[in-house]
Amino acid sequence: TLFERAFTNKRFGTHLNVEIGERLTHADLTAHHHAVIYAVGASSSRPLDIPGEHLPGNHAAAQFVGWYNGHPDHSGAEFDLSGERAVIVGNGNVALDVARVLLMSPDQLGQTDIAQHALDALAHSNIREVVIIARRGPRAAAFSVGEFLALGHLDGVDVLIEGCDPAVHLAADPGDDVETAAKLDLARRYAERAPTPGNKRVVFHFLSTPTEVLGDDRVEGLRVTGTDDGAVTDLATTLLLRSIGYRGTRQPGLEFDEATGVVPNEHGRVLGADGQPVPGVYVTGWIKRGPRGVIGTNRICAEETVAKLFEDFDAGALTRAVGSRDALCDLLAERELTPVDWTGWRGIDSAERERGAGSARPRVKFVAIDEMLSAAEK
Repeated sequence: TLFERAFTNKRFGTHLNVEIGERLTHADLTAHHHAVIYAVGASSSRPLDIPGEHLPGNHAAAQFVGWYNGHPDHSGAEFDLSGERAVIVGNGNVALDVARVLLMSPDQLGQTDIAQHALDALAHSNIREVVIIARRGPRAAAFSVGEFLALGHLDGVDVLIEGCDPAVHLAADPGDDVETAAKLDLARRYAERAPTPGNKRVVFHFLSTPTEVLGDDRVEGLRVTGTDDGAVTDLATTLLLRSIGYRGTRQPGLEFDEATGVVPNEHGRVLGADGQPVPGVYVTGWIKRGPRGVIGTNRICAEETVAKLFEDFDAGALTRAVGSRDALCDLLAERELTPVDWTGWRGIDSAERERGAGSARPRVKFVAIDEMLSAAEK
């Protein structure tokens, strides 16, 4: 793999299956390392902040993604797939990926590494239409061209563009960048296609603002209001997924900005309560700058953080005495933690691939931590 060379280097160590918080603290990390970088992302989904969103049947799209990817924290989740329509609020790449999974045939899904419980549930799904709600127009769409294009290649699925005037909102503009121009061109082509009778559908409902989740005891629909014309539309559904962005969460031992959802920092150097850099502590990624950008953005962000770390190293700011690697391993054992090293991770990977052998599936995932630990020990 891409990281194999680094991960197998004797100077590199991994301690997977260890949560930083109570049993191993931030203070423990800084006591055993000259520098600590937090790259924990933004794992909390933003709420809709509209009436009715407390109703069962309204889920974070990230939870649904975790469910079909076999994440142990979400493998036991339940989603109502009995209706013919699912509604997703938000139009980023996660929303498009969820739409694709909801509409793919069981045969197509059976060739992926989707978790078995999700494959079984989706094989009996009644969903034939996924409506993607976007507050703004196509020019401001959050999805990438690649994800948008991939939807058009799904067998038996039509892509429809609604809620906006094609002559106004899909027209090319000389000031559009390459990405935007490509999105609009593709949207125009989708809008011009005639739907095929009997096909499933992905419907992009642009310029629509969610105003209320409908239902008494559970989700029965979503009310949206036109951003431009104020028109009110009720979309019946029993499955509502929100994909409107993420927030970072507080990291034990670090300051946290509740307003922005990030750890306060200066170009990656973590700041303390006094506003001054905390020696040897850094952040990178979405916990550093908020949930925006893609892989390329994160690469640039990481380079900035590492540059600051090396500046501090060259300035002699990272020279304090710390515990050894053996001392850290002893501490993990003392706290009764069961870390998984790189060899253990490869054991899990091999076992999952073996479980998928003899079928079209690349692997069959473990969805329980005890099963993963058992495979790691073999």
